[in-house]
Amino acid sequence: MPELFYLYIFMLAAFTGYEVIARVPVILHTPLMSGSNFVHGVVLVGAMVVLGHARTPGEQAIGFFAVFLGAANAAGGYVVTERMLAMFRRDKPVAAPSRESSREAVK
Repeated sequence: MPELFYLYIFMLAAFTGYEVIARVPVILHTPLMSGSNFVHGVVLVGAMVVLGHARTPGEQAIGFFAVFLGAANAAGGYVVTERMLAMFRRDKPVAAPSRESSREAVK
């Protein structure tokens, strides 16, 4: 019976996550990704705790797999966030418009 409860919680979390992400405006995706990277860090710590309490080789294998995937997800999220933030950086400072160009714009 607990397996069905866990499956229900997983499906509810997946549906809720999909609905929340689908309604977020595009401009807020980068801050949302940064927040999700933090959550993945918590998941990684939880997976390491569970791995530390694993007794059988099967539990250890699943725990190792969870730690590996959690670490890869967190690291990949930070790389993608850094790349997205780099897209918004300006390489050159924006020059103030000169008087001549503003006069030409008025004409």
